[in-house]
Amino acid sequence: MGNHKLDSSFHMATLHLIPAGGKLAKLFAGFPILDLSAGTCIALIIVGGSTSKLFFQSVCGEAATCATEQPLTTVEWFLVFTSTAVILSQLPNLNSIAGVSLVGAISSFGYCTLIWAVSVAEGRLPLVSYKPVQAKTQITQIFSVLNALGIIAFAFRGHNLTLEIQATMPSSEKHPSRVPMREGVKYAYILVAMCIYPITIAGYWAYGQLIPPNGGMLTALYAYHGRDTSRFILGLTSLLVIISALSSFQIYGMPIFDLMESIYVRRKKQACPWWLRAIFRASIGYLCFFAAVAMPFLSNLAGLIGGIALPVTLAYPCFMWLKIKKPKIYGPMWWLNLGLGFLGMALSVLVTAAGSYVIINTGIEIKFFKP
Repeated sequence: MGNHKLDSSFHMATLHLIPAGGKLAKLFAGFPILDLSAGTCIALIIVGGSTSKLFFQSVCGEAATCATEQPLTTVEWFLVFTSTAVILSQLPNLNSIAGVSLVGAISSFGYCTLIWAVSVAEGRLPLVSYKPVQAKTQITQIFSVLNALGIIAFAFRGHNLTLEIQATMPSSEKHPSRVPMREGVKYAYILVAMCIYPITIAGYWAYGQLIPPNGGMLTALYAYHGRDTSRFILGLTSLLVIISALSSFQIYGMPIFDLMESIYVRRKKQACPWWLRAIFRASIGYLCFFAAVAMPFLSNLAGLIGGIALPVTLAYPCFMWLKIKKPKIYGPMWWLNLGLGFLGMALSVLVTAAGSYVIINTGIEIKFFKP
């Protein structure tokens, strides 16, 4: 829960400050935030819709009660998932979706554990290989490593939402909000580690280079163990993935929802009515659905998207600290934060360039409107 919720709060806090910063703020802060939020929501529709189809197939199997002459297509499953996410998105703010975030965290831990546990129990695949892929040139190898960092950044979604949550928490000189915030971040990262590291290590051990390029561990589970694993386990794993995706959609969509409503409030000088808020959120949800159908290859751009969003995590907090705290110029803390900020910006440029290079060099199969 902490990881999901932390990821949308800094976005929202920064988006509120964008109008005061002018065009440069909109470019350097607004674009990475909206890029990451929208890109994540689109990716979640792709994952959630595809997994919904797998869940239906796992639960039904060959049962006559589920058999239909015209089963739902992948696009229709995308629509089913999006409609469910739009209904859940009517919750007003981050505080009101704390329960949804908790359910998402539990389901994330559940499906990660199930996937790696089944993979280990079934054992390594025959002819599994752990040999690293040899790049043709050294520059290609370097850019591949940097692109991997961008993919990791996209997988973690930046963890950029700390400030908004901290801003909604009671804070005083005796009881500053940074204290419980620090505890929340600590336990959130422990939970993330408990999900990511076991599934990474176990997955690499079980599948090596045989992991499918698209779909990752869940696709590998169905591809290699779909027949020797019970339908209950497969169905439960898929269901937990769907629940996690639905929860995450609310968290990462909230910065966009909040931005639309704040624009209305500033221009009309009045609160956004509930019916208009519902229209805003439904419109954004179905716009993401359209993008998911139009660009089903979005997962191949994860490194590029992650690189673009890196400054929000690695650079902007340092510059914001300098602006707010105003440490002594040319002092140790001034140099430290300035150096870390520019290092974060440089890393973002390198990772973004690497993502673009890998896409151009290796090529991706672009099929518009063919999910």
